[in-house]
Amino acid sequence: MPKENIFIAGASGMVGSSLVKLFSKKNYNLITPSSKNLNLINQKEVITFFRKNRIDYVIIAAARVGGILENSSYPAEFIYHNTLIQSNIIHSAYENNVKKLIFLGSSCIYPKLCPQPIKEEYLLSNYLEPTNEAYALAKISGIKMCKFYNLQYGLDFRALMPTNLYGNNDNFDDKSSHVIPALISRMHNAKLQGAESVTIWGSGSPLREFLHVDDLSSAVYKIFKLTKQEFIAACNGEECHLNVGHFEETTIRKLASLIQEVVGFQGKLVFDSSLPDGTPRKKLDISKLDKLGWRPVVNLRDGISHVYDWYLETNL
Repeated sequence: MPKENIFIAGASGMVGSSLVKLFSKKNYNLITPSSKNLNLINQKEVITFFRKNRIDYVIIAAARVGGILENSSYPAEFIYHNTLIQSNIIHSAYENNVKKLIFLGSSCIYPKLCPQPIKEEYLLSNYLEPTNEAYALAKISGIKMCKFYNLQYGLDFRALMPTNLYGNNDNFDDKSSHVIPALISRMHNAKLQGAESVTIWGSGSPLREFLHVDDLSSAVYKIFKLTKQEFIAACNGEECHLNVGHFEETTIRKLASLIQEVVGFQGKLVFDSSLPDGTPRKKLDISKLDKLGWRPVVNLRDGISHVYDWYLETNL
């Protein structure tokens, strides 16, 4: 019997490459076209791709992502690109009878001032954080597409909302990256240059939880293996998305100190309170996933150490 085919969209990115590493150990045939071979923003290319390939399952890890500066500077691109990517894939998956689809979103879908920890049912209960509103709206649209395609067509499309992610193959560009890779790169360069200080956006007071990308991949596989009935039961029949978070959370100030220690930067950390903090706190409630027997295994210190080792290996 031939192996079933899984299309991993965004396979070369941080999340996608981790998924490829995990799913390649399982009994599936992976289809992982590069962006040069398949432009996910182009509807015609996506339609042709699905028609030419027998695809049994889809995991959407492709997205345009970035930190506060990138989100604030290019909101039009963030909502346009992400909406097109997910819409093209979800609709083509429906048209080509894909058995199961997993859509990966982000914890930024939840309101800025949300009760903590954040439950799945808090979605659309209040105003979004302005600095990443465009990205959040695109991801909310993806969740609702999965929900409504399930309702109308009886499909099995699922969504997972991970907290802040980090890991190998991350984007370390100082202007467009998320906080962990940005601080690793900035402090490493400051150490090499003998700089006296590193400036960090905001007050350092916001609380964040961080999930290693390999922990996310294990959660994806856990959800992937559930039957449709098991997944619906896990969601309590309310929505089609589940949170994926970590039990640890830390302030940005403590995170910066931890990265400073791992990198070995001896200078001073300067927090610029004139720059935006973003959401004050984003602690996800992962009790639904916990009941399924999934738990993260990578602690923050070890995870950052491994990422810094990878960064050194790939930048020498």
